[in-house]
Amino acid sequence: MPRMTAAQVAVEILKREGTRHVFGVPGAAINPFYAAMRRDGGLTHVLARHVEGASHMAEGYTRARAGNIGVCVGTSGPAGTDMITGIYSAAADSVPILCVTGQAPVARLHKEDFQAVDIAAVARPLTKMAMTVLEPAQVPGAFQQAFHLMRSGRPGPVLIDLPVDVQQAEIPFDPDTYQPLPVHRPAAGRAQIERALDLLGAARRPLIVAGGGVVNADAAEQLVEFAELTGVPVVPTLMGWGTIPDDHPLCAGMVGLQTSHRHGNASMLAADFVLGVGNRWANRHTGGLDVYTRDRTFVHVDIEPTQIGRVFAPDYGIVSDAGAALDLFVEAARERKAAGTLPDRTRWAVECAHRKATMLRRTHYTDVPIKPQRVYQEMNRAFGRDTRYVSTIGLSQIQAAQLLAVHRPRHWINAGQAGPLGWTVPAALGVATADPDATVVALSGDYDFQFMIEELAVGAQFRIPYIHVVVNNAYLGLIRQAQRAFDMDYCVQLSFDNVNAPELGGYGVDHVKVAEGLGCKAIRVVEPELIRPALDQARELAAEYRVPVVVEVVLERVTNVPMGLEIDAVEEFEEFEEFEAPAPRAVTPGPGPG
Repeated sequence: MPRMTAAQVAVEILKREGTRHVFGVPGAAINPFYAAMRRDGGLTHVLARHVEGASHMAEGYTRARAGNIGVCVGTSGPAGTDMITGIYSAAADSVPILCVTGQAPVARLHKEDFQAVDIAAVARPLTKMAMTVLEPAQVPGAFQQAFHLMRSGRPGPVLIDLPVDVQQAEIPFDPDTYQPLPVHRPAAGRAQIERALDLLGAARRPLIVAGGGVVNADAAEQLVEFAELTGVPVVPTLMGWGTIPDDHPLCAGMVGLQTSHRHGNASMLAADFVLGVGNRWANRHTGGLDVYTRDRTFVHVDIEPTQIGRVFAPDYGIVSDAGAALDLFVEAARERKAAGTLPDRTRWAVECAHRKATMLRRTHYTDVPIKPQRVYQEMNRAFGRDTRYVSTIGLSQIQAAQLLAVHRPRHWINAGQAGPLGWTVPAALGVATADPDATVVALSGDYDFQFMIEELAVGAQFRIPYIHVVVNNAYLGLIRQAQRAFDMDYCVQLSFDNVNAPELGGYGVDHVKVAEGLGCKAIRVVEPELIRPALDQARELAAEYRVPVVVEVVLERVTNVPMGLEIDAVEEFEEFEEFEAPAPRAVTPGPGPG
């Protein structure tokens, strides 16, 4: 039997489980693992500037392609605690990432050794498994089980903590006979699907709510086919955005308190039946449950048994992987259609489509300073259907979801539940690493951008090009808007007179100089008609220099974005576009490059 260090075993298993890229920061307690990577080859390492950044890169990498699992590596102590925000983000959105940390020697774990922290105990509430490996011979099983758990059931993160002496110990291991463990995903039964279809068939105005579980299951095609067979309009959640193209006739728009469309909320309020697939009834989607559930029948399909009934009790629940359930839904719907027993939903679909074509928010503003709505209009026109958007939190994310166009799964990559500021830059680098030929466009407010701005240097060093649109109002805009309820504007202004850049007019940080100082290209836009040329130039610069390109758009200081506490009471602050034909926003994006 071949013998090798436990660190080499870990590297061999990563490769045999499909790992190609690792994001991390080396250190003394994880150096044996790095030595194994260097010796054995086969893994490309991206050196982050902050270990939290590495964890978000791993998450972006996972989210970009079906089957990917991002790997984040760091040393002992603060490296592990730095990963916790990334672990939380991954857990909240059902994203598998593997975090590997170094640790003090086993014999000194209880002696308050330098940088020795019980990281497994810290991470355990947020992971599917968190383990400090105390015996070298347990390393193969720990990594094998990690990949099994990350892929089985509801996906999520795992942390493996490796004491330095465990990494260095030799153990017997035959990499050529290694096999991943079988993946377990619950699957619906045919009788359950028939029951759900009976409930749907009895409804007059049904909707399908498609969540992130449809993305995780790589089941968007089945979703669209099922919608087309039954004629039932689809509401994608924020995590499920792109599972049905925005311009598909049966896409009814998004529902919610913030990241929603006027027409989406109106159609939900008019519906009498909702089939939720792979969604979790997030509170920003539902708002108050009395309003959301009133006079509606609900069927809920989710891979995690404890999600059924967690937020409210559905009329019927099915525990199943979204893909397995949709396969059966399509099969049963085909049979019912052939038998002529599917109801005609044309009138209801036309009603939803009419709302979609007429209940539109205005985007074509010519004001200076620039109104943010114009930015999203120009992004729709500049970027094509294959663009991968990356964002996290704030008014920029909320308004993007209200106004941008997304047409494919995994083309809106968003930290949905956790929403950590700073997530966008490293996540975009992870996405661009996973799909280096894609047009990756990140979107941040100025504060999100500043949180982990140092990670731009990673893109410059490793030649990871993408475009980063920064909408700058020098405010914590979402918090400022929330503070209106307290009649205050307190501790949320980022504006100051920059002694090195008086031309900024009090907007504070010179993002262009910072980005250029980190090895990237940057453009500042202050007039609305120059947004589109800047986006076109950014694409050219990214292709030429193979580095991140920042497009900073200087906005008006205060814009209140539509939101509310109930889906029937979203407050609007701007004019509407009451068109019978599509307005210049998400319904019909410009051609853009493929």
